[in-house]
Amino acid sequence: MAGAAELLAGLAVPAVLVAPDGMPVQANLAAENFLNASQQALGEKGWSAAFGADSDVERLVARARREGGGCAAFDLTLGFPGGRQARADVLVSPVGEAPEWLTVAFQTRSVATLVERQSLQKGAARSAVGVAAMLAHEIKNPLSGIRGAAQLLRRACGDEERELTDLIVTEVDRIAKLVDRMESFTDTRPLKLRPENIHEILGHVRRVAEQGFASGLGIQERYDPSLPPVAGNRDALVQIFLNLLKNAAEAAGPEGKIRITTAFRPGLKVRGAAAAKPVSLPLEVRIIDNGPGVPPELGDHVFEPFVTSKRGGSGLGLALVAKIVADHGGVVEHERLVETGETVFRVLLPVARETRG
Repeated sequence: MAGAAELLAGLAVPAVLVAPDGMPVQANLAAENFLNASQQALGEKGWSAAFGADSDVERLVARARREGGGCAAFDLTLGFPGGRQARADVLVSPVGEAPEWLTVAFQTRSVATLVERQSLQKGAARSAVGVAAMLAHEIKNPLSGIRGAAQLLRRACGDEERELTDLIVTEVDRIAKLVDRMESFTDTRPLKLRPENIHEILGHVRRVAEQGFASGLGIQERYDPSLPPVAGNRDALVQIFLNLLKNAAEAAGPEGKIRITTAFRPGLKVRGAAAAKPVSLPLEVRIIDNGPGVPPELGDHVFEPFVTSKRGGSGLGLALVAKIVADHGGVVEHERLVETGETVFRVLLPVARETRG
C-alpha cells in the first residue's frame, strides 16, 4: 500500500488510510490537525483516539466494509473529546486494486453548507438592490438642491456663518458618495465573463493596496501556479479583492500581516436555485489577516447590507462583495481560525469553459 500512502500524504484534505481490520493505519498531516490525534495514536487506539468510543465514523467504516463499497455521510456533526464539534462530509472509499483497504476523507466545508450560504448571499444581494434603489431615488435627487442652496447662502454670510454652510456642503457630498456606492447594487445586468488569469488580477490588486491603504503592511503571496483561467469580469474581480484586502488591512492594523493564497479544490460543486446542473467551483482565493476578527454576534451576517463593526463604517463593502461573487456564480465565506487566531475570507469561483486565444 506504499502508493496509496504516498498519495494520501500529498492530499490537502484530511484523509485516513484504513486497514482491512478497520483500524486507521495512516493519516496525513491535514487529518492529524483536524482530528487532533497523531498517526501513531490512531494506529494504537483506533478511532477512539479521535472521537472516543462508538463514533459515527467508525460505524460508517464498518458499513462500507460490510457492503463492500464506498459510502458517505453528508453534513455530519462530529464530536471530539473535550466538547469540540465540527461539521463535515465523511467519504469512505475502497482503494483501487485493493478494495479491502479504505480511505476516509473529511470535507470540513460541506456542500450543503455552501449551497445554503450561496442562497443567503443572493438573498442579501437582492435586499441590497431594493434598499439601494429606494434610497437613491428618495435621497439623491434633493441633495443637489440642498448643496446649491448652501452655496447661495455662503455668498451672503460672514466668515462664521460660512463655516456652517461649508459644513452643509461637506456633509451633502459625503451622503452623495454613500448613495453612489449604494447604486452599485442596482445594476442587475449580467456580467460579461471571459477567461481571466486570477494571479494577474491579484497581483494588480496587491500593488494598488501597497500604494495606498496597505502601505507598510507585509502582504505575502502563496499561489498555485497551475490554476486554469477563471470565468470572470476583470473590473468586478478587482473590486472584490480590493474590498477584501482593504478590510484585512483595517483589521490587521499597521503592524499586522496579510496573506493571499490560491488553490485548486476539485470535486466541489454547488447547485443554485435556478441551475439545471451543479456548478463546479474549484478555484479558491483566500485573504487571511491576523487582526482581531469579526465579533461573534456578527459572524453570520457579515455579508448583509449595513452590518458593520467599524466605527463610521457603512456596512456596504462586504455586501457588495457578496453580490459580485454571486453574479459570477461563486461563493464567498468568512471563517475564524481558532488555532492560529487568523481571519479568512475565502472566494470560490468557476473555471472558464474556454481558454483565451
